[in-house]
Amino acid sequence: MNTLVLLLISIAVLFCGYVFYGGWVARQWGVNEGNHPTPAHTMEDGVDYVPAKAPILMGHHFSSIAGAGPITGPIGAAMFGWLPVTLWVLIGGIFFGGVHDFGALFASIRHQGKSIGEIISLNMSKRAKQLFIIFSYLTLILVVAAFAAIVASTFGATYKDGVLDMAASATKASVAMVSIMFILIAIIFGFAVYRRHTPMVISSILGVGAIVLCMAVGMNFHPFYFSMNTWMILVGIYITIASVTPVWILLQPRDYLSSFLLYAMLIVAVIGIVGAHPTIDEKVFPAFAGFTINNANGTQFLFPILFTTVACGAISGFHSLVSSGTTSKQLDKESDAKPIAYGGMLLECVLAIITLCAIGYARVTGHTHGATDIFAGGIAAMVAAIPGFEGLKNIMYTLLVLTYSAFCLTSLDTATRLARFMFQEFWLEPGENPKDVTDGFRKLMVNPYFATILTVILGISLGMGGFAKIWGLFGAANQLLAAIGLLAVAAWLGNAGKSNKMFLFPMSFMLLVTICSLSLIVKNQIGIIMAGAAGWGPYAQVIIGSLLVILALILAVEGYRTIAHPRKETEINH
Repeated sequence: MNTLVLLLISIAVLFCGYVFYGGWVARQWGVNEGNHPTPAHTMEDGVDYVPAKAPILMGHHFSSIAGAGPITGPIGAAMFGWLPVTLWVLIGGIFFGGVHDFGALFASIRHQGKSIGEIISLNMSKRAKQLFIIFSYLTLILVVAAFAAIVASTFGATYKDGVLDMAASATKASVAMVSIMFILIAIIFGFAVYRRHTPMVISSILGVGAIVLCMAVGMNFHPFYFSMNTWMILVGIYITIASVTPVWILLQPRDYLSSFLLYAMLIVAVIGIVGAHPTIDEKVFPAFAGFTINNANGTQFLFPILFTTVACGAISGFHSLVSSGTTSKQLDKESDAKPIAYGGMLLECVLAIITLCAIGYARVTGHTHGATDIFAGGIAAMVAAIPGFEGLKNIMYTLLVLTYSAFCLTSLDTATRLARFMFQEFWLEPGENPKDVTDGFRKLMVNPYFATILTVILGISLGMGGFAKIWGLFGAANQLLAAIGLLAVAAWLGNAGKSNKMFLFPMSFMLLVTICSLSLIVKNQIGIIMAGAAGWGPYAQVIIGSLLVILALILAVEGYRTIAHPRKETEINH
């Protein structure tokens, strides 16, 4: 398969999905009917609830949901071949992920910008909400740990025998320097737009110019050669501050400017694919490698592993937390929901397809050292293969690594803010706000600073102390989040008298995927324990995996009861 043909076909399919299926879904739900004001206006507080123009919010939303997911997912699932991954990305994105993200955002804005947990509480039960929030919070802690470690490893200097290797650390130091300057530029941009009311066009032009300038400076001046552990501490301090500052100071402008890195990355990738248009070599990257693959990790089954490995590029539970956590609190108009949520998901599908194109060329050109090298190396090598562009490979490689890092950093501080929301909501009664709490213990629990500091300490400590030992659970846990997100929105729509039939198959399928995946994980880890010499990781995976299966079954039963016997519209908040 020629990579250009694969990309063009995929874009055409996704575009049709957005126009026809996405439009049908919006009409079924009654999106933008009745001119409902969004929570960003009705509950504006200058910190979390702040209306954002559609391009700015799109930048935040996409940067937050993307992270490393649409890159690492296809790379991990590539063992099954490019065809099954492509099919899951296209089918999953249109009929699963797009509906999931769009539904979570729409449900949240009709529930005062509250999270999926609060929607579950109001439409199912308080017990279901508490179970969901505990599970979501622990999952977010794992996300914070993993993404902090990814960012720190991207920035951290390389040492050989205790001695700093300047040559091997130059690119990492450069990316760190650009990232630091990028944060400062974002703060200035936020003040210019929201306090000085500088026109968006002028601010955007100046912001893009500043990004180019800071990249030029960072590639030639990068004095910070800190170890990974030092960067972990610095990242922890950064996300603590970022989680509690008003969104207009850092989160909105940084994510908006990050979107230009995304656009630049997509343009570079398209130039590489169009200019080089390599054909995927079936010998190194076959269309279909089989339903079972035997590798260093044992026997890998296409079902369910494909559907938990390719998450962000098709459907991801983390997206529902972003849609109902930060995006819903900044949505200016209901009409923006479809392009931001459904459109953002399909744009992520495009990135996943681009990653597949990069994998094939990376394997041919020898870029096989981890996800960053595969993606950045594959795309950069394609660009360098175009006549006249041979000398751009190192520049393109650095740009792509920087973009990858920016996505991870964005997802990291968004995850921290979401975890803070989740922790606070656990202690609240339905419809209660943190400012309404007066008793001592609960007042401490819902304090945003306490919730943030606790989250960061847990996340950074796990990131430095061995999150990899339980990381194997993340894929299944994330897809369980997706199944529950679909379940929650379907329950609300049924209660509200709206059509929820587009949720029934995706919800059932993702629950089946989750339960099968968790059962395989538990079985494999029990085998490791029985073989002897197991550390704490296998025991933790068996216990947590078993609890997640029980959680999935409990919520499935409650959800199906709600869907089968919806309450009257007057009994719910919508």
